[in-house]
Amino acid sequence: MSELPCSIDETQALLSSQDYVADRSLATVLYLSLKMGRPLFLEGEAGVGKTEIAKVLAKSLGRKLIRLQCYEGLDVASAVYEWNHAAQMIAIRAAEASGTANEDRLEENVFSERYLIRRPVLEALESQDGGAPVFLIDELDRTDEAFEAFLLEILSDFQVTVPELGTIKAKEPPLVIITTNRTREIHDALKRRCLYHWVDYPSAERELEIVSRRVPNASEELSAEVVAFVQRLREMDLFKVPGVAETIDWATALIELDKMAIDPETVSDTLGVLLKYQDDIQRLSEGAAAEILTDVKRDLAAAE
Repeated sequence: MSELPCSIDETQALLSSQDYVADRSLATVLYLSLKMGRPLFLEGEAGVGKTEIAKVLAKSLGRKLIRLQCYEGLDVASAVYEWNHAAQMIAIRAAEASGTANEDRLEENVFSERYLIRRPVLEALESQDGGAPVFLIDELDRTDEAFEAFLLEILSDFQVTVPELGTIKAKEPPLVIITTNRTREIHDALKRRCLYHWVDYPSAERELEIVSRRVPNASEELSAEVVAFVQRLREMDLFKVPGVAETIDWATALIELDKMAIDPETVSDTLGVLLKYQDDIQRLSEGAAAEILTDVKRDLAAAE
């Protein structure tokens, strides 16, 4: 287990050690989140690296990563805990068959921790080898307001109340990272319990460094063309512009195709790696991609 970083520079170096290229503003808010023991609320478009921050943090600190993937209809049984009803019924029938069934004692036994199934929230509150875990609450905007309200107790006091057992409180609060793609607004009451940061698309310079680290086999020419092309796409009025994850995937795909540079035919054949909606792909297939590539190669040649 590594110690928590003692400065912003150490935080930035910690992320960099796992090939996560963070700007100083992100490193600052992450450092403050760790130092103050406050959850970090990360908002931004899909594919800009919000979830990756939690993964990198857990790996670099040697902490366990516990992930709660949010979705519509997420409830307490899926997120926090539920009772192992099958095992409870077997215990009840076994007690009845042996003639040792005492109602009060039986109820106490079947509602013990032995029959408790721990889901991510409860697991994150338990002591872990190596220190408090990194608790990732991913895509919170996919849940409803009722689940948000439930999270308030967790984020305020780091405790959960199980009616049959009582209150379970974390001895050491987990390192909480919350992400949202902003498909809906999250209530202010929850945001006030967190430090906030908007994760934007990276600049061309920073994205080029990301590609160089994540796809080291790519040539300088290929990396530069990939980044410049994606940066141009983000200026277009597309239904969903590609994120950093798609940039990395595209560079990796081009390496698999043994490409040292991009040509119009390759762009056309691999647009499905970058774009995920047919309308966007169709728009680029109608000559726009070739025009962008021509501009990209001209600008890169002029910059040499």
